Amino acid sequence: PELQILLFLLFLVFYIATMAGNVLIVVLVVTDQHLHTPMYFFLGNLSFLETCYTSTILPKMLASLLTGDQTISVSGCLAQLFFFGSLAGTECCLLAVMSYDRYLAICKPLHYSVLMNIRFCLQLAAGSWVNGSLATTIFILFMSQFMFCGPNEIDHFYCDSGLLVNLACGDTHLMALLPSVLACVFTLPPFLLTLTSYVCIITTILRIPSITGRQKAFSTCSSHLIVVTIFYGTIMIVYMLPKHDTLRVLKKALSLCYTVLTPLVNPLIYSLRNRDFQEALILKPSER
Repeated sequence: PELQILLFLLFLVFYIATMAGNVLIVVLVVTDQHLHTPMYFFLGNLSFLETCYTSTILPKMLASLLTGDQTISVSGCLAQLFFFGSLAGTECCLLAVMSYDRYLAICKPLHYSVLMNIRFCLQLAAGSWVNGSLATTIFILFMSQFMFCGPNEIDHFYCDSGLLVNLACGDTHLMALLPSVLACVFTLPPFLLTLTSYVCIITTILRIPSITGRQKAFSTCSSHLIVVTIFYGTIMIVYMLPKHDTLRVLKKALSLCYTVLTPLVNPLIYSLRNRDFQEALILKPSER
């Protein structure tokens, strides 16, 4: 309790920086003609997603830290779980799509402009958003059938699916398995596609004879690889760790990585290390 004000100020800075950085990327992608390419189209989608993603958790957390009111209604908890789960699933798909885009650009450069046409880009983006929402919708439909008549405390800073199942009354054995099953069905394929794409990318980069060429090729995907590693790595660790009381604090700390850290570092990594974004910031609106 004595750290609530300090934590409030810390996460408030995180939230403001996250919103400002991601909104800036979206604005630049929309307004700058030089950024109207498949790679930046998907990056704009990711930044828009991150603004929604972080807004499902941090505002409620900030209000709780500031006022001390840590309660949330059942409907509010289910709503938070739905939006958080849908956006997390969408991010898994978008990261896979972005890795596939980089694979085509580096491994199939002669066919890239033909394969990644406007129609295909729109289909990939729309498919990511629909696929991300589908898994969480199925879980919420099943979860809404249960009553909550027992313990009413969630030992977390947001409504996690596993902890919510533990609070439901009745036989929840199948419901306890459903999040893992849905996660495997809807997020494992994007993860495997991402992994396969980067294996192919790294293999192709190592074959480039020129050192300058290798550095240039790797720089185009290294920032994406950092985001992917943080996001997938922490999620897999959290949900693969055994359900022991001694690991609760560790899980909550790691959960901050994919709920707070990833949306924060995304604009920092992509904008500060990207020459196109730096030039777009310098150019006058009339020159865009």
